[in-house]
Amino acid sequence: MKRLISIMLISTILLLFTTMMTGAWTVPDTGQTESYTGVFGEDSDYNINPPSFTDNGNGTVTDNVTGFIWQQEDDGVTRSWDDAVKYCEELDLATFTDWRLPDVEELKSIVNYGTYDPAIDERFFPGANKMTMWYWSSTRSAEYPSEAWFVAFSNGESRSDGAPNNYRDTYVRCVRGGE
Repeated sequence: MKRLISIMLISTILLLFTTMMTGAWTVPDTGQTESYTGVFGEDSDYNINPPSFTDNGNGTVTDNVTGFIWQQEDDGVTRSWDDAVKYCEELDLATFTDWRLPDVEELKSIVNYGTYDPAIDERFFPGANKMTMWYWSSTRSAEYPSEAWFVAFSNGESRSDGAPNNYRDTYVRCVRGGE
């Protein structure tokens, strides 16, 4: 449990640093409300940009903190990374055709680290309770360029793996905006 908390804390710090350096979008809170130590400064001690979503009623969800518009439900099909990129580029949803595969930080922005199994708000993202719940990102690994990062909506974990020939159950949730 301590390892998972450490991973989540490091991921959040990296997300904050990356976003502050690029100024691309507002960082939402992690959703973590429980304190695991007696030290002030954990995510649970801050409530600056609480997660906030709007169901647009057309198969999309707007993140009111970042401004991104998300595909509400994936289509239940697992894909290779190349096919995931193509799927988003060709997606026609709610009269929009400018969908793309989100980068790893964007994908982690809809993770709620205050919940588990799933670590995503099912009121706005129904059907995310699959066994693995791994979702591709567009972010390639700096160390191994043939690999890409993905995020698990079961617990918020993120990691990279062989992108072109990956056989794991890897889903796709497309996003628009914020480029």
